[in-house]
Amino acid sequence: MNPVFATLLFCSLLLSFSFLESAIAYEDASYCSKKCSDRCSVAGVQDRCLKYCGICCTECKCVPSGTYGNKHECPCYRDKVNKKGKPKCP
Repeated sequence: MNPVFATLLFCSLLLSFSFLESAIAYEDASYCSKKCSDRCSVAGVQDRCLKYCGICCTECKCVPSGTYGNKHECPCYRDKVNKKGKPKCP
């Protein structure tokens, strides 16, 4: 195999992987943004709800349906607690 061709092939694979990774990250961000805006739509302190929901969604890759409850749908989201032992995710 020609060394120049092999180098070009390797570089193109690296570039395609980096684009794929950024597309996946964008997809996760848009997923979390949509799900958290739905989840926090009736929250009293919306900015705080969106912040913690976004953190939990990024780590757990899921958000329970509805505006309250249904945490059984996402055990990771349900089981996250803050320093005081209270639920971290809204």
